[in-house]
Parts: sequence; C-alpha cells; structure tokens
Amino acid sequence: MKLTTRQLTLCAVLTALALALSYAENLLPLSLAIPLPGVKLGLANIVTVFALYALGAGQALLILIARCTLGALFAGNVNALLFSLLGGLCAMGAMALLSRFRPLSVYGVSVGGAAAHNCGQVAAAILTLGNAAPLYYLPLLLGVSLFTGALTGFAAGLLFRALEHTSLMKA
Repeated sequence: MKLTTRQLTLCAVLTALALALSYAENLLPLSLAIPLPGVKLGLANIVTVFALYALGAGQALLILIARCTLGALFAGNVNALLFSLLGGLCAMGAMALLSRFRPLSVYGVSVGGAAAHNCGQVAAAILTLGNAAPLYYLPLLLGVSLFTGALTGFAAGLLFRALEHTSLMKA
C-alpha cells in the first residue's frame, strides 16, 4: 500500500489522537460507574471507526497497530500489548466486514467492533492464563459492549457530520 504524503500525515495525526484519547480514558474513574474489571469506553475506537470509513481498512489497520504498540510502550506495559492487539485486530476485522453491509449503520459497525474487541481480549486472557475460565466473563463484557459500541458509534457519527463538507472525508 503506497501512501501519499497527505495520507501519511493524516494517519500520523489520527494515531496521535487515538493515543491521546486512550491516555485520557485511563484518567477517567469509570470503575465508579461500571464496577467491572477491564471495562473501558473504548474512546480510541472513535478514531478507528473514522479511519475505516474515511481512509479505508488498510490505513485504519496501520493506525490501530501503531496506537496499540505505542500505547503499550508509552505506558511501560508491554504485557498489555497482547490484549490490546488481539482485541483491536478482532475489532478491526469485524468492523471491516460489517462496514461492507450497507444497511448497517456506523452504530451497528461500532457495536460489532466492541463485541469483537471483547472476544479478542478474552482470547488473550485464555492464552495468558492457559485455561478457559475467562469465557465465563464474556457474556457480561458483550452486554457492556452494546453500550460502549453505541457510544463510540454515536461519537464517530457526530464526527462524520461535523466533517462531511471538508476534504478530510475525501482523503
């Protein structure tokens, strides 16, 4: 995949934005509202959904991989890289497939991505622990993904409406 300078610059800016959203999300006391271990809003997924629709699956995947890798390195938690990458790659794959189904809105695509992300993270937990115990937590996570996926889909939809008359949507 050959990227123009404009596309490469947009990918870098979106990667930085996704990293900033991920960092900011870690500062939110979400556990007070949703007292479940490992539950996050997935704010960086707003950038992934935007990139998928505005730039295509290939560039969105590059942004996702860069965000996961840099986020783990900046946080000093390379162990989290497996969870982040496996969840992110599952989400990206699901969203790329779902976005081709035209009757499905950005909300549906985002909810599907959130559910797939949780499946990927449970798979990472199974690989890490060496047993299937994390599967018992999956139904709860899938229920939460309805909310988090709808929230990020809503935010991405607002972003699309705000930028629909700009050249960003024609990158």
